[in-house]
Amino acid sequence: MPTTFRRPLLLVCRGLDPLGSGRQIELVAGGLAAAGADVHVAFTTRGGSLPGRLAAAGITVHRIGSRSVCDGASVARLVRLARRLRPRPAIAWGRRHVPAAVALKLACPSATVVAHVAKPIPRGAIRRLVGILDGLIATTPTTAASGPWTGTSGPDSRVACIPPAACAAAAAGLDRGALAVALGLDPARVWTLAVAPLVAASRLDRLCWGIDQLRVVNPNVEHVLVGAGPLRRQLERRARAQEIRDRLVILPESDLLPDLLRQVRLVWQSGSVAFGGAISDALDAGVPAVAVADDAARQLIADGETGRLVPAIPASEFPRRAFEIIEDDGLAGRFSAACRARAAAMFPLEPMIAAHRAVCERLA
Repeated sequence: MPTTFRRPLLLVCRGLDPLGSGRQIELVAGGLAAAGADVHVAFTTRGGSLPGRLAAAGITVHRIGSRSVCDGASVARLVRLARRLRPRPAIAWGRRHVPAAVALKLACPSATVVAHVAKPIPRGAIRRLVGILDGLIATTPTTAASGPWTGTSGPDSRVACIPPAACAAAAAGLDRGALAVALGLDPARVWTLAVAPLVAASRLDRLCWGIDQLRVVNPNVEHVLVGAGPLRRQLERRARAQEIRDRLVILPESDLLPDLLRQVRLVWQSGSVAFGGAISDALDAGVPAVAVADDAARQLIADGETGRLVPAIPASEFPRRAFEIIEDDGLAGRFSAACRARAAAMFPLEPMIAAHRAVCERLA
């Protein structure tokens, strides 16, 4: 084992599936383990197939959360785990884990704790809490600039900007018919996919409205939304009220995502979601994307080449651009080829792994 990794590395994340944030964590954990690090991954919430996938790959997994959110009990277990492991560094993934990361740092001052964020940090309490930590890993320049050390002269060594890797998880080989049976879909219809937490920032009201508009112009489209969160019941009520419940499948999680991704016509994102939800994986799989423009979507989508970036207003642009890809086979084919080319050219795997390893070596 390299001397730079004499102490364990700890990744802290939610229970996820191997897509979006979950796939990036899987890639980083695997890459660091291949470099000789003793990688531990602590899951602060229940659910998701990622814990089992990592355990099968030989990475030590700690299931410290039993609820759908990171609660006080999870944080207490995280602190106990860190005191035992004495990790250097500990990397907390996502803005929602910043309070837990700060608790870990205060309880274990000798630990080196950094936040890994894929969405800009808002001014206020979260930004101040990040300032207590030892550093920040950001996925875009805008996110890096949103950190608490903005305004210092020259590059700050506490901040690393590492773009994601577009490297979709390998499919298990399920055909369209098997997926249709498992998910309750019609194999003869066109499928779309959205992956997002069911929270306000995801703006799933836009997604429901878009599905309703597509239903009017093309009744042969079905949609899958994968995500968990406090707005599930509200979303289900909206789907019933808009009479789209028969063509919208809502799943809290799914270990079928790597196979499903390769069977959908497009992925789309109606709000602000880390890594654009499924967009980074869709690039590698050759699946076009339509997204309301935010920092992650602008980074990943080449507008008019691999998909479409749309404004929030007028709302009609979101379903209209999706309809174009659904209806035009030639356009979808051109976008698909461009997706694979962009994934290879702009978001390769090895530089992303090397950059995370360099950060961990410096912190160790």
